[in-house]
Amino acid sequence: MPREVGEIMSDVGIDDIAIHFPRLYFDMRDFADFRGADFGKLNKGLGLSAMAIPDVHEDTATMGANAASRLIDRNEIDPNKIGRIYLGTESALDGAKPTATYIMDMLEQRYSAKYGDNCFRNCDVVDLTFACIGAVDAMHNTLDWVARGGEEKDRIGIVVFADNAKYDLESSGEYTQGAGGGAILIRHNPRLLTIPDIWGVSTMPVHDFFKPRREVNTRMIIENVLEVARESGERIKEGLAEKILKYLPNSSKKDDIMFENEKLMIHKDMPVFDGQFSNRCYSESVKTAFINFRSKAIVDGRYNPEEDEILTEQWMRIIVHLPYAFQGKRMFPDVFRHDRRELPVWDSITEEIGPEPLPQDFPQTSEGIEEFERANDLYRRQISKTDEFKIFAEQRIEKTQRASSLIGNQYTGSIFLALMSTMESDYLDGTEMNGKKVGLCGYGSGAKAKVFEGEVQEQWKEISSRFELFERLSKRTPIDKTIYESLHRGTRKDSVVSPNAEFALIGIGVEGDLEGQRRYAWVE
Repeated sequence: MPREVGEIMSDVGIDDIAIHFPRLYFDMRDFADFRGADFGKLNKGLGLSAMAIPDVHEDTATMGANAASRLIDRNEIDPNKIGRIYLGTESALDGAKPTATYIMDMLEQRYSAKYGDNCFRNCDVVDLTFACIGAVDAMHNTLDWVARGGEEKDRIGIVVFADNAKYDLESSGEYTQGAGGGAILIRHNPRLLTIPDIWGVSTMPVHDFFKPRREVNTRMIIENVLEVARESGERIKEGLAEKILKYLPNSSKKDDIMFENEKLMIHKDMPVFDGQFSNRCYSESVKTAFINFRSKAIVDGRYNPEEDEILTEQWMRIIVHLPYAFQGKRMFPDVFRHDRRELPVWDSITEEIGPEPLPQDFPQTSEGIEEFERANDLYRRQISKTDEFKIFAEQRIEKTQRASSLIGNQYTGSIFLALMSTMESDYLDGTEMNGKKVGLCGYGSGAKAKVFEGEVQEQWKEISSRFELFERLSKRTPIDKTIYESLHRGTRKDSVVSPNAEFALIGIGVEGDLEGQRRYAWVE
């Protein structure tokens, strides 16, 4: 007998999650002193306490591989039975070779002795990139694949997330930095969270945050080098730049990577972004995805708006992508508003803060649209300050923030860090979550949002007790501003804390030696 619509993935979901984060952190109070920033604003306003900083031997691949290894060991998984490892990242290490293959190579190094050479040979791997929602996309895809196999095939998929959220020094985004990797075990009859096949989606092509390939022309390179020479005390003859440019076509260096083309294409880890516009895109995307989820839930019979409690009240916890700890409660007022407009509680809110601004009340010009957006931004902030929303956020969002406050932005992993944070916090607090529903809201700049939900399973305490998230966070090593800047600039050569029982980057090929090839090893 065929399953009813909406039931096909009811027994598929997250069985376990493992996370790896750098052992180094930069305390936010030290960062504020270093940059002359307002610590109160960073801590009390945005919820920031520390940022995780990768060591010399760490990168996207090692953080993902270390998390995957932790997951495999903890669950005693035979690698030969893992059908796919899909990586969500926006910190890829190569423009062609998937970072997931580096992760698989490391895992094979470690497990081949026990499980045989090429024990991952039949495992499908790929990178998925859509800013911060890439890991949600990877999970969505893997859930479909596991479900399609049916229980009899018992497919095992691992979703990996790994990123280094890095911003230019002294930029407006520097304080939101963070890093880490994780691995999610996807299978039938999961012990932690089932995820039904109801997904709300919102996609719109915008430039709120992106990492373009930059162009630098030859003239600028030469002029900047000469300027540095001048600053160092060297006497630079007038017109030397023009002389070099004229001679360059005949130079032995004309085919060098720096000069083979008139313009040099470079890629930076640091993004171009508009913070205010990005926040608007985030809020609008999540709201639209929620509306889409709600409509699909009605069609599937999951939700009856005439009889059921409103959706956001049904969600015991609301897990949101967190580029900084308090972003969730700052962005969720739009969904809160939409879900309550027809209820008596909304009348009491409008009595307190006034009616909401409407697009039709503003001139239909670019200036009028911007005026409406500013008014709507203000109204969101006013909603977030009402007692109704404060209670709502404290009950459903607060626990998700705790780990993010200590790590910072993990890009693709931020939503799953928030999930781990609340599950471990609920376990430690003795809160009963079995059978409770949680709402999840992923977002990636560019921009896309996905809203879905999960149901907590009977064995959630056993799984959450093994995270040891906050215990491990308490054992990290603080760094000072000098070490922080040397790691950020890439000038430090030796690890601050030597790798121990983990995968580490041990070398990068130079010119004539498979230039750029990254080499990794398990270090005891």
